[in-house]
Amino acid sequence: MELTDFKVLTFDCYGTLIDWESGILQGLAPLIDRLDPPLDRNEILEAHARHESRQQRQTPAKRYPELLATVYKRLSEEWGQPASWEECLCYGHSVKDWPAFPDSPEALRYLKKHYKLVILSNVDNESFAASNKKLGVDFDAVFTAQDIGSYKPADANFEYMIEMLASMGVKKTEILHTAESLFHDHAPANRHRLASCWIFRRHEQEGFGATMNPGDMPRYDFRFDSMAEMAEAHRQSR
Repeated sequence: MELTDFKVLTFDCYGTLIDWESGILQGLAPLIDRLDPPLDRNEILEAHARHESRQQRQTPAKRYPELLATVYKRLSEEWGQPASWEECLCYGHSVKDWPAFPDSPEALRYLKKHYKLVILSNVDNESFAASNKKLGVDFDAVFTAQDIGSYKPADANFEYMIEMLASMGVKKTEILHTAESLFHDHAPANRHRLASCWIFRRHEQEGFGATMNPGDMPRYDFRFDSMAEMAEAHRQSR
């Protein structure tokens, strides 16, 4: 199997193209700064992952800004640091400030010359539109949790994407799903028999950070530590 075997790259955005862990920590700063004793980076991110995943299961139709606000509220309660709803909402709308990984825009511009590029994201359309400005490419399709009414790793999100791409003339065998999260993306990609590429952004860190532990290790077909590595591998394969 080669990268050149595919016609469409479907992307998770947050954690893969956008540095959501840095964004999460910056957005949580008003709460984190009140913690005594402090928690380390991974303890904070793992707590966030736990509450986010539970809330996504509990309220799958809730828009992402409101869902994040609820996560902030749950964290404030867990950590014994009361927070106003206004403070929670401020965090919920922080996605627009989350930075792109430095290599994402250039890699996407290169890959756009050779593939259709598609987003399958656990956010709302307004939040993604702000992030898309940082990525600097026009995606051929954008499928969000707001469009679908559920959050990855729900099968409905992948079924929706596969069906929509089929209506555009794209076969499942022509899709390479590209993502960092083993939990949100690679495990369901396995269930739907999609080829996948792991962008292992956390290769220098322990644990799973802002994503849940996937349990059994999913299968993947390619692995790179950055989008820049993926783009370079494609250059070499040509």
